[in-house]
Amino acid sequence: MMNRAALIGACVLLAGCTGGSQDDLKAWMDGQAKTMRGAVRPLPELRQVSVVAYAGTQGDDPFRIGRMEPERRASGSALRPDLERRREPLEAFPLESLHMVGVLMQGNNTHALVKAGTVLHQVKVGNYMGQNFGVITQVTENEIKLRELVEDVYGDWVEKVSDLKLQERGEAGK
Repeated sequence: MMNRAALIGACVLLAGCTGGSQDDLKAWMDGQAKTMRGAVRPLPELRQVSVVAYAGTQGDDPFRIGRMEPERRASGSALRPDLERRREPLEAFPLESLHMVGVLMQGNNTHALVKAGTVLHQVKVGNYMGQNFGVITQVTENEIKLRELVEDVYGDWVEKVSDLKLQERGEAGK
């Protein structure tokens, strides 16, 4: 019963809001519209800009190919990697990802143990490793010395000496 009375009361209130005259509201709106005036500010005056001739064609052309690429010259270097040689397994890895983890010595023969990923490889002087045609020149108790061939900006092959140090026990797993 209480819900029915509340529903009827709400309907009566709504009917009162929609019914009736809105003439006073319309009269007020008309009065306000008469007093309103638009206030658009005038556009700012355009400044005249002086024209300057471009004189950039008199200097060096910034888009010339030679500026972006070093000048190629005839190679005087006799160094070249042997591209016909069969590649060794450790040449597939960048030198930075290889870890020297141990040394095996037997008489005058010294071999190093190199970890590539999860696989352990045994290398000696003359083996290749790294992606820059690195050949092992010396194996000591603490390091492997390599001679790599890298191409310089002129297209010449130059030697670069690198080394791979023995990793301590905690560092080898990294």
